[in-house]
Amino acid sequence: MEEKIYAILTDIRPEFDFKESDNFVEDGFLDSFDVVTLVSEIEEKFDVIVDGMDVMPENFETVAAICELIERSDKKA
Repeated sequence: MEEKIYAILTDIRPEFDFKESDNFVEDGFLDSFDVVTLVSEIEEKFDVIVDGMDVMPENFETVAAICELIERSDKKA
């Protein structure tokens, strides 16, 4: 799952090396538009529905946080 997330992140912002960041939001790797794009990609690639209440910066700070978000998201019917 982690490599798939890194691939999505790199597609969104190819100019950054996400493996070198401890916090994607604080380091400026992701802005709010990128997060919306990332949510859309996550929903498509992992066949889940991300709750709007979960679209908070802390859920997109690291790959581990994104994995946790995916794991608690509802599967599409």
